[in-house]
Amino acid sequence: MGEIGVLLRASGRPGRRAALALPVLVFGLLFASDAFAYLDPGTGSILLQGFIAAVAAVVTWLSLSWRHAKAWIRARTGRAPEGADTGASH
Repeated sequence: MGEIGVLLRASGRPGRRAALALPVLVFGLLFASDAFAYLDPGTGSILLQGFIAAVAAVVTWLSLSWRHAKAWIRARTGRAPEGADTGASH
């Protein structure tokens, strides 16, 4: 496997991978060559669509997490959910 295989093998310590990733990232950024890439007008709309999708995903995740947390707290405290019918007539 060699030295590279030993470095890339999971050692059970997550900090070792992060310590190896930083020098590789810095090396790649310092010695990168020009790409001469062309970005057409459709690229902006794709990036905007991705950003909107990411915001929607975060809002959905927060909403579901908040509902789950409220239900868990209500189960621990024994309070009925808001708007629930307690069986008493008005």
